[in-house]
Parts: sequence; C-alpha cells; structure tokens
Amino acid sequence: MLTACATYQGARAPSEVDVPDRFAIVASEVDANLDAAALLPFADPAYGVLLERALISAPDLQAALARIDAARAGAREAGAERLPNVTASGSVTRERTSVAAFGGLPADIPFDTDQTIYSASINAGWDLDIFGRLRASERAALARVDAARADAAAVRIALATDIARAVIAYRAAEERLAVIEQDLAEARDLVSLTGVRSRAGIVPGFDLVRAQSLEADALARRGPVQADRVTALATLATLTAQPVDAIAQTLDTVPEGQDALAVTAALPELAVPSILLRQRPDVVAAENRLAAADAEIAAAAAAQFPSFSISGVIGLIALAFGDLFTDDAVIASLGASVSGPLLDFGRTAAQIDQREAEAAEAFADYRRAVFVALGDVEQSLGTIAAADGRAEALERQLVFDNDNVGLASIRYRRGLADFLTVIDAQRAANATRSTEILARADRALQRVALFRAIGDVDALPDVGAADIASGAPSD
Repeated sequence: MLTACATYQGARAPSEVDVPDRFAIVASEVDANLDAAALLPFADPAYGVLLERALISAPDLQAALARIDAARAGAREAGAERLPNVTASGSVTRERTSVAAFGGLPADIPFDTDQTIYSASINAGWDLDIFGRLRASERAALARVDAARADAAAVRIALATDIARAVIAYRAAEERLAVIEQDLAEARDLVSLTGVRSRAGIVPGFDLVRAQSLEADALARRGPVQADRVTALATLATLTAQPVDAIAQTLDTVPEGQDALAVTAALPELAVPSILLRQRPDVVAAENRLAAADAEIAAAAAAQFPSFSISGVIGLIALAFGDLFTDDAVIASLGASVSGPLLDFGRTAAQIDQREAEAAEAFADYRRAVFVALGDVEQSLGTIAAADGRAEALERQLVFDNDNVGLASIRYRRGLADFLTVIDAQRAANATRSTEILARADRALQRVALFRAIGDVDALPDVGAADIASGAPSD
C-alpha cells in the first residue's frame, strides 16, 4: 500500500500533571534566612572536606560526566546532519579495454587498449530538511544533553546526602562508644565495690554477679557499635574514592567540645511545589527526556514526507598525470533530487507508533518523578517533626534516668534498697543514653533527607559544578 501522510499524537505536556499549590505538612519553625545548605552537617569540618574530595574524584560523578560527554557528542552529530556534507576523493585506475567490445575496429584506426585514468574530485550534498526531520532529531539530542546534566546534578545531590549520612553515622557511633566506655568504667567500679563488700560479708555474692553482668552487657554493646563505625568509614571510602586511613584522619579533626550531631531547630523556608520541582534534578531529567521523546515523534512523522536535497561535484580527470591540472581536465555537475517513501507496508506508521509509545512511557516517568518528589518532601517534613519530638522526649527521659541512678545508689548505700534496684536503674540509664544519641542522629539524618527531597544542587559547593556545564572533568 502507499504511504499515507498520517497524523500523529505528540507527547503530553508536563503542564498536564496537576501539582498542589502548597505542601500539606508545614514545618513548625521556619527561618527565611536559612538556605538549604543548613540541612547538611557543614558545621562538622570533616563533612565539607570529604564532600569536596568526592565532588572532584567520585567514580559515580565521573561516570555521569562521561554520559554528558556522550550526549553532547550525539547532539553535535545531529546538528552536523543539517549541514552540507563535503567529501574529497582521488583515484588512479589502470584498465584494459578489448577491441571486441566495439565490434572490431579497422586496422588503420589506432586504439590503445591499456589506459591509466587519473581523477580527483570534491563532492558536496545537502539535505534541505524541508519537513524538519533533522531539526527534530537535533532537538531530541539537545534535550538528552540537558537530561544528562540533570542526572549529573542528581549524582551530586546523592553524594552530598550519602556522605552526610555516613558522617552522621560515624559521629553517632563515636558518641555511643564513648558512652559505652563510660558505662564499662562505672560497671567495673561496681564490680570492684561489690567484690570488696562481698568478701567482707557485707553483701551477698549475688550482688557481685549482678555487677559482673552489667560489665558484660557493656562489653557486648561495644562490638556492634564498633562495627557501625567501620561500616561508616567503608561507605565514605566508596563514596569519595579515598583510602580509609585518610578518611579517618579527616574525621579526627573535630573541634574540642563541638556537638557533631547538633542541628538547627528551624527549617529553611520552602518554595511552593511548582517552583521546588524545577530545581529537583530527577524531575528536570524526566522532563527533558519527555521533550526528547516528543522531538523523536516529530522526526519519525517527518519521514512520511519527501526528502529534498541538492548535490554537486567538481573534479579533474585525465588519461595522463601531466594533463590532470589543465583546463580540459575539469569536470563539474550540479543537481537536485527528491526521494520519499512510496510503498513501505506500514513501516513509517509503525515507527511513529513506537515513538508515541515511548513518549507515553516518558510522560508516565515524568509524572512518577513529580509525585515521588512531592511525597519525599511531605514525608521528610513529617518525619522531622516526629524525630525532633522524640529527641526532646529522650533528652528529658535521660535526665530522669540519671537522677534515678543517683537516688538508687544513695538508697542502696543507706540500706534502703537492694543492689538489684541500682542495677536496674543503671541499665535503664545506659539504654536511654544510647537511644538518645541515636535520636539526635536521626534528627540530623531527617534533615539530610529533606535536603535530598528538595534537590537544591546550587546549595552545594561549586567544586565540580563547572564540569557539569561543560560535560568534562577538570584536570
């Protein structure tokens, strides 16, 4: 059947996705003077150092920059297709011609059966792109470049937040280890005290066993926390492509007395959802892939129409090399051509259908990215409020538990309570101290999650940012 100039359905526009005017969950305390960087642990000097190293040499970011280079090369190729194609050629041909090919020649007519032909030419051709197929392909390639850049920005966000999480986990493990060492020292003091009193017959031997049990509990809790610290170091080594020794040395540079898990109670003021989505890299990447899919539909649809081109040749041809550069050796031609599908049995229509299906998938991916982004922000705002409330409650509980330990110890020394009361009070305080540290770490981690949900790549250090614009890593 003949190819018909069928209509086609372009990709659905991003504006077709309904975005709420505001977020349902609102932060209880907002400071308009804070920027998104306040959500990251930049107060910890080690975090800034490790992040800058990662933004320079992290393997994931290097791979993302390579993908930008590949996309830019594809865009240059697509743009070059719209320009004339000029080639040069030259040849030397030795050929032998049979006289019999001419039906025989009279003997008095000279004929050289062996000839050498010298030629050189410049050929040019240009597709006029009347119906925009090449222009559409170039638009698609440029959109893929923008998508690759957004992907690289997303890698920067992921690096910043993953490094932040690992640093926070390391600091929490350090604090927990310090508490465990304190618990262990206190337990050993109790073992020493009860041992003396048990040998003197003042207290039963069971009190010594209970004190030893408290010491064993502290030793048992130390191992998993040490493993958590090692895990955090290994994660940082993977993210930054730095040796563990160098990372450990960097993490040791914490000012004396600084609370590495401290956070600001207030949160930065968030933009309305429609604006916030414009800065989130994964949404931007999905939107650009949707634009590329739309352009691919246009390119496939343009293939239904004829292709008009012009071509020209100018060259030299001679039977002797010495004659190659004479006026008589010059040849030239100029022409125009048109070609188009006549009988393709539905191939073009199938290609259009395929591109439309790909565009529908790209729109679904964009829509999913939008609602994932909105859900991430809502979830982070909600979990921050819960984490803050939990940390504050545990801080108060820790005060009560410590007071309980002191009161139980006084009552025990005065003979008003048994040793089990002291042990139970100490165990409760030990557990609360560890849980309180984890709760403070969780407060910091939830703010990191909000930064990732916001996706404000401009809040990160400028290190490596120029590489995303150029698509090539700096030396």
